[in-house]
Amino acid sequence: MNILLYLIPIALTLGLAGLVAFMWALRSGQFDDLDGAANRILFDDDEYPSRAPAPIVPAPALAPTPSLPAKDDKTDSPHRGG
Repeated sequence: MNILLYLIPIALTLGLAGLVAFMWALRSGQFDDLDGAANRILFDDDEYPSRAPAPIVPAPALAPTPSLPAKDDKTDSPHRGG
């Protein structure tokens, strides 16, 4: 029963903090335009772009790499005990 002496003030403090946060959100205009975001997604803002798109430039061609001769694994290997 003594736990209620701790839980009731904690619950009242959290409730008051929630009420203060809600009042701050009301005063700062968080709930002023509820339909604006829902309507903005329906309209395309890209009809009049603010700048021209960047031109597509092809990548430079890569020079062919010379192929190396195949190395025999049995000769000149320092890791093989022979």
